[in-house]
Amino acid sequence: MKKSFYSHGKLLITSEYLVLDGVQALAIPTQKGQWLTIEEEENDTHQIKWKSLDENNLCWFEIDLILKDTSFQLSDTTSSEGHDIINTLINILNTAKELNPNFLATEKRYIVESKLEFNRQWGLGSSSTLINNIAQWAKVDAFTLLEKSFGGSGYDIACAQNDSPILYRRNEGKPIITTANFTPSFKDDLFFVYLNQKQDSKASIKHYQSLPLKDFDKAENLINDITSQILNCDTLEEFKALINAHEEIISKIIKTPTIKSTLFPDYTGSIKSLGGWGGDFVLVTGDISEMTYFKNKGYTTIIPYVKMVL
Repeated sequence: MKKSFYSHGKLLITSEYLVLDGVQALAIPTQKGQWLTIEEEENDTHQIKWKSLDENNLCWFEIDLILKDTSFQLSDTTSSEGHDIINTLINILNTAKELNPNFLATEKRYIVESKLEFNRQWGLGSSSTLINNIAQWAKVDAFTLLEKSFGGSGYDIACAQNDSPILYRRNEGKPIITTANFTPSFKDDLFFVYLNQKQDSKASIKHYQSLPLKDFDKAENLINDITSQILNCDTLEEFKALINAHEEIISKIIKTPTIKSTLFPDYTGSIKSLGGWGGDFVLVTGDISEMTYFKNKGYTTIIPYVKMVL
């Protein structure tokens, strides 16, 4: 028997960091995501043979697990200590098993293959798409699985489950998701530029949560207002003004200079961080000829808005 599950990648357009504390965010699923395929074979051992493939169908991670005393562990004497990917996968699977004890209760060999459609260094949700896929497989709530295994606001799980822009916020820890109508008329002047390094989501969250939330209520109101205006703005100039204002507000909250001021101070368009600051993709405004600016600085992964988002 063969099963397949799929989840979309994610981009956080507004309310980065503040979404953790209940501020409404505009988020967009990406065209590319991650597949999870499972085949079951009759076997007298409780085993998972796991393989992860990248966007080029190359195997970048492979492991054998067995179920002992209701928890998954390595099938040989190899220690997982210090192996973050191994530890993370085992933790997600064991958490799913705790949430649904019937998950993989039958003694079989499970041949599991995860397949990314995007570069796993891009920060488009290699973890969130995996968690959402495992949640579907285990028949558990993906937001609960995220909370108990990896942490985060959950907007990425909401993107994984939707195929259009969404407004997302947490209310007392519970996700509230509504479909958003975000189809900017100026989308041909929007591009995503990769900053050549992956941002550690857990580290970004930890840094934010260590900061005193000075003027949080004021920032919350301003960011909520900006998100609403972005959904209704008609011109590129208005959009640029809004994302510039957004950058300044978040910069003050997290006590971190904007990406534009540190890396691209002489760029004539606007630049906005997406998610954790300092890595992954940024959203930039400009026409295709202006993208030469970034290429000349060594940032060669540049994706037009229309080829990135659903």
